[in-house]
Amino acid sequence: MKLNLTRDLCFFDLEATGLNVIRDRIVQIAIIKYSKKDKAPEQLTLLVNPGIPISEEAMEVHGITPKMLANKPTFQQVGQKIFDFIGNSDLAGYNSNRFDVPMLMEEFARVGIEFDVSKRRLIDVQRVFYKMEPRTLKAALRFYCGKELENAHDALADVQATIDVFKGQLEKYDGVDLIDADGNVIEAPIKNDMQVIHDFTSDLKTIDATQRLKYDQNKVVVFNFGKYQGKPVAETLYKDRQYYNWILNKEFSSQVKQIVKRLVKEYGKEQRNG
Repeated sequence: MKLNLTRDLCFFDLEATGLNVIRDRIVQIAIIKYSKKDKAPEQLTLLVNPGIPISEEAMEVHGITPKMLANKPTFQQVGQKIFDFIGNSDLAGYNSNRFDVPMLMEEFARVGIEFDVSKRRLIDVQRVFYKMEPRTLKAALRFYCGKELENAHDALADVQATIDVFKGQLEKYDGVDLIDADGNVIEAPIKNDMQVIHDFTSDLKTIDATQRLKYDQNKVVVFNFGKYQGKPVAETLYKDRQYYNWILNKEFSSQVKQIVKRLVKEYGKEQRNG
């Protein structure tokens, strides 16, 4: 199936030293880039020396050892190459909104590259799957494609499986209505349209992967932690610059920092123009 694209789309997968998107580091990245111009997909696969220990649990999952990474480049050395390869593409992956996207943002931030996702469509294939058929990637590949997943937790094998599952989802759910948990009928939510998929899979309550920020009932971004929990982020931080600077300088994700900087800037502009 041909993907209906209005912007390039990068499917990607990360293997890492652990599961903490702020503290852990990437050890392998694989990207397959689909062009809106219908060119042949491009591929980038890299092993990365993380500079920190790999947890035993992570090594049991992906099988990548420190010895395998000893002579590999650091993210500092390959970050610009990855950034240039992705370009202005939308991003897609499996559980990517919760793990791969925020971890990649953190890695870019450490080397001084701002990786802004606010203008990109984020396609999380797992969220399509979990909403329509709650299972694992292995089960998803079997269910949608009739295939068995070989070399699981190798980044390139996983990202290729994710592409196959996504195409299978587009075919299986073409024209299929969804009845949600409240009994409401959502008419044909899955279409070969990246904006439609982005809207369908986006979590409208939480905003960042670490769940520090969320929308309230009025669609205002509010704090989901601390002394200002439930208070509007933009207005609060515009007035309390000490707390704003505290967030920017403490161990919050680069995603949170990007969001609060944008919100405060927009709020300040509204105040000056109002």
